[in-house]
Amino acid sequence: MKSLIISDIHGNLEYTRKIDKICELENFDKIIILGDFLYNYYYYDEDEEKEIIDILNKRAKITTAVIGNCDRHYELERFNFSVENEIDKIDLDDNSFFITHGHLNNKYAHLIADNYSFQGHTHVYNLDGKHLNPGSVGFPRVNKEHTYIKYEDNNLYLIDIDTGRIIQNKKLK
Repeated sequence: MKSLIISDIHGNLEYTRKIDKICELENFDKIIILGDFLYNYYYYDEDEEKEIIDILNKRAKITTAVIGNCDRHYELERFNFSVENEIDKIDLDDNSFFITHGHLNNKYAHLIADNYSFQGHTHVYNLDGKHLNPGSVGFPRVNKEHTYIKYEDNNLYLIDIDTGRIIQNKKLK
């Protein structure tokens, strides 16, 4: 199984288009989005927001998503996939992961403490330990790279969207 894990798009159309191209090349079986889809700190453009929604909706059948702290329910209703849960559990091959945006870790600490999880929110990528973060598609912090995680054959690859360079990798099981 080949999967894409992304977070914190924050209405960045340029990088949503780049993710779309990556999806066309990679032919992912599953897409996991960890919240903060549309809200942009700097500006709002209705046409750009519509295009982002259209791009993400192209792969609605294979998308699993959770709500982020900047997501507004009336916006999320425009997606053709569910964005209702604060936390969910997914299986990738023989590996189980909790997925959450990360802003409610105290609320879900009892679930994620000893388990693998994918979480965004901080905009800082991390493949160390059990709590894994793909960084930010839209607005990275600390790290300058716009990043995503690719899961394939029990391996996790943290990848720079612009260059395709593998920044970190992790073998599971």
